[in-house]
Amino acid sequence: MQQQTASRPLEGVRVLDFSIMLAGPYCARLLADVGAEVIKIEPPEGDDMRLRTPLRDGHSAYFGQLNAGKQSLALDLKSAEAISLVHRLVAEADILVENFRPGVMDRLGLGYDALRAINPRLIYCSISGYGQFGPAAERAAYAMIVHAESGFDRSLMRYAGDRDRPAAGAIFVADVLGGIFGYAAIQTALVQRARTGEGQRIDVALMDCMLNLLVYELQEAQFPSPVPRAAYGPVRAVDGDILIAPITPRNFAALCEVTGQSELADDPRFKTVPGRGANWTAMMQVVEKWTERHSVRESMDALGKAGVPAAEYRDPGAAFTDPHLLQRGVFETIADGAGEFMGVNAPWKMSGAAATSMQREIPAIGAHRDEVLSRVLGLSAGAIADLARAGAFGTTAD
Repeated sequence: MQQQTASRPLEGVRVLDFSIMLAGPYCARLLADVGAEVIKIEPPEGDDMRLRTPLRDGHSAYFGQLNAGKQSLALDLKSAEAISLVHRLVAEADILVENFRPGVMDRLGLGYDALRAINPRLIYCSISGYGQFGPAAERAAYAMIVHAESGFDRSLMRYAGDRDRPAAGAIFVADVLGGIFGYAAIQTALVQRARTGEGQRIDVALMDCMLNLLVYELQEAQFPSPVPRAAYGPVRAVDGDILIAPITPRNFAALCEVTGQSELADDPRFKTVPGRGANWTAMMQVVEKWTERHSVRESMDALGKAGVPAAEYRDPGAAFTDPHLLQRGVFETIADGAGEFMGVNAPWKMSGAAATSMQREIPAIGAHRDEVLSRVLGLSAGAIADLARAGAFGTTAD
């Protein structure tokens, strides 16, 4: 393995994080994970996500997962003094992340054109539901809105096979994708800035993110296939459900051997890869006659030894005790005012850099105000007190 360097990849890079909810905060936290200094600009009452369950002694673990490793600066952006402070911070920053509805930052005097005039090297990443231009740009859009409108929900319904309406859901895929794609675009912009010296505007739309997820479905929409696509679902064991995916001829031959089912091996519908794909549900109904006579553990052990791809359906909490995940360092201990809990690291390991895991501390509202303003802008305690009296940090700020 390549010898690790002493520094983290984005050490020395400064980020102003104006984002709320999930997509923007996740993007900015990934930047913090790899060493960037991320200053979270939030209102005096704090980001609304601080109130999201699960709560422990008033502290949100949901918020903590998205904001560990950041520094908090609480500003009242209705205050001219606060906007002036932001302008000064922009002059010292490399990256800005925001995910307000298009037009909000412009109305605050913090739009890209205004800030580019202050710092031409600024990389300004905007994440929104439908992007910064186009007829739908100013529509309100949360993740579940673009899940429905992109075709994602109806695709899931079709694959389920036993539904005629989309299912309800609460996993915000679009937001996580928006954060990841925003992070990726920022890295590309940093490379380009190293070559040209110029920053740029990045426009990430959650709708576009979801369409990028529908790799097969958008092509099928243009070129409908007469053969139904295999939809991978559960087969029942004695004490739970498992998923079995005999994709290749070798997988299928191993499945036939381990189950000992002649009706599986001899059925002409299952003789070829296209045939199995077209008759996947029928094939799994045959396989289920074997699995329903065994426990999940017995089924998984037998399939694993035979080399048949399979998985147990588990609840999310099972991951915390999975030996493989623990050995890979997937989780990190993070902490807020209510104590320690486990956060999930970014899904990559880097051989040539220092640790790229989550940082431990989750910031309290405005906890880093004096430290950030004195270190980054050189403000004295007296100057900060004057700004507080002028209302830059809200009416209750000291």
